[in-house]
Amino acid sequence: MSEARNDRTSLQFSSSVRLPRLTVEQYVQGVRENNRTILAQAITLAESNSALHMNMAQEVIKQLLPHTGQSIRIGITGVPGAGKSTFIEAFGTMLCERGHRVAVLAVDPSSTVTRGSILGDKTRMELLSRNPNAFIRPSATGGTLGGVNRKTRETMLICEAAGYDVILIETVGVGQSETTVRSMVDFFLLLMLTGAGDELQGIKKGVIEIADALLINKADGENKTRALVARGEYNRVLHYLQPATTGWETKAYMCSALTGEGIEEIWNVIGQFRDQTTRTGGFDARRRAQSLDWMHSMTQDYLRSTFYSNPEVANMLPQIENAVASGQLSATSAVQQLVAIFEKTRQ
Repeated sequence: MSEARNDRTSLQFSSSVRLPRLTVEQYVQGVRENNRTILAQAITLAESNSALHMNMAQEVIKQLLPHTGQSIRIGITGVPGAGKSTFIEAFGTMLCERGHRVAVLAVDPSSTVTRGSILGDKTRMELLSRNPNAFIRPSATGGTLGGVNRKTRETMLICEAAGYDVILIETVGVGQSETTVRSMVDFFLLLMLTGAGDELQGIKKGVIEIADALLINKADGENKTRALVARGEYNRVLHYLQPATTGWETKAYMCSALTGEGIEEIWNVIGQFRDQTTRTGGFDARRRAQSLDWMHSMTQDYLRSTFYSNPEVANMLPQIENAVASGQLSATSAVQQLVAIFEKTRQ
């Protein structure tokens, strides 16, 4: 019931988006020239659920596609308090200083009540946000599983076409499934904490199994010794798990986003990962598989949007929801009725 309301709210919200009247060619040229204003507007266009905006966005992305795919895509998640934003700022700043261009897609959790979000990542990454070689795009999850905006893939492609060669996708890390992130990045990094009790009890095996590296943050001062112990514990556990990427051994590392220690090492690990998987063909195979996953995800989004925007379904939905909530109708029967109404209008 809440999911249906969320879909309707999303549709109503998206229809109110106001964008400048640019042509497809102007969007494409602006993105290719890394005009940051047009880049941001192109992303807003891609995030909109308005039919007019969606059609134009797909044409923009179609023309940008030949200029995409040259970046390394890194997903970053972690337990609450692991210091994801602090790490990303230190990591991104180091990369910018080395001549890389870094795009950070920081996804904030949406309120389940208002559908709004704080979108505070730019304030948490104040130093990186001022760097001319960095682009930070905070966006709300909109309730999407895994804390990833439904249009994150399109945003990633737009940023690649603008010349950003390192894409960092920060997820909310609140216990939701992170497989959505895994399905769109090359390297998946899981940030961990130490000194907060039994570390192995506070993490989910499923998240570790899809990580290409574990990184223990805040390994400085008196906490450094505990971080060394935790790294050993994690590596012993990882030894018995199947690696997330065939031919790659997932290991635990440690760093301090505060002092910068270990930041360069994890970038070198990512470089080794890219070189090794490129040689074995795994890098390109994963990209191809992700494209197919993207297609199926978009198909599901389209079908859901089409279903809930159907006038007859929208009209009967409140009545059927009330019947289910009051126990007068089973969930299965409710679904059958809604589907029957939808199919009848499509004949």
